[in-house]
Amino acid sequence: MKPFKLFLCALALFGNTHWAQATIASDSEKLFNWAENTFPSVFPSRRATQSIEPWLFRHYPESNIYVGVNKSDNIVYAMGDPWGSNPTVIDSLSNLINYINNSGGSSAIAACDTANTLAGVNYSQSDNVVTVTTSGTCAVVADLSNTNLCKIPEQTTASGISILGSNNVTSSSIEGLSTTIPGLPNPFQAIVDASANVKHCTINAPAATANLVVNSDLCLDITTPLTATLGSLPVTGIVVTPPVKYYTRGTYTNQVVADCFATDATTITDAFTGEAWVNQDGNFVKVGS
Repeated sequence: MKPFKLFLCALALFGNTHWAQATIASDSEKLFNWAENTFPSVFPSRRATQSIEPWLFRHYPESNIYVGVNKSDNIVYAMGDPWGSNPTVIDSLSNLINYINNSGGSSAIAACDTANTLAGVNYSQSDNVVTVTTSGTCAVVADLSNTNLCKIPEQTTASGISILGSNNVTSSSIEGLSTTIPGLPNPFQAIVDASANVKHCTINAPAATANLVVNSDLCLDITTPLTATLGSLPVTGIVVTPPVKYYTRGTYTNQVVADCFATDATTITDAFTGEAWVNQDGNFVKVGS
């Protein structure tokens, strides 16, 4: 617990400088995510933000700790061991966000839910630009369905904001996978690139995602899932020479739109209700309906 107490004392050294355009909701998400990543012994699990006026808060049932932001005074409070049974003032939300920004809190990206991101993937943010990189190494992918590197956080209220995200892969390559069939291009390269360039639209997106730009420079070790996939398919002429590495660089851009259903998005999700739709020949069909 001592490192966390020292952190609280250090906050007094920082001023109230803060991005004027940031919202209480997005700053609260950034603070809570950073606290969970930085102090896992205090906040041991990933929890969704709850809203009971005038509070935005998260509850950790393992220790019965609450941490919350009072929207009336923009002050951050904590309650439960070691803070006791009454809400205890930590500091102003602006001071805490200023501390996170100045300390390079790379895991505190308000616009990205990084709770289940891959080990070895690093995040940083400057204004509306997020950089995601593996810093020259390769992050091991165990499951190809879990490679979302900047997932929009679930929302506790309806924001009324719709965001269309478009991905542009500027370069990509695969090592450790080849074909023995003359003239046949690598089929997996085309599949991966096609899936990477789809558009996605989010209803009730957080304000922090508006006009966001995500630059990525990644190396992903996909040996395990690719080997499993090839083992279950009658594929001939494909040679795997482990490790299989996928290198990709690209830029993901967000823009505010009036109506997700009037776009050419491949998929649509509602960050507040959890509903989802897929584009089938120009018509959006609800998933699970």
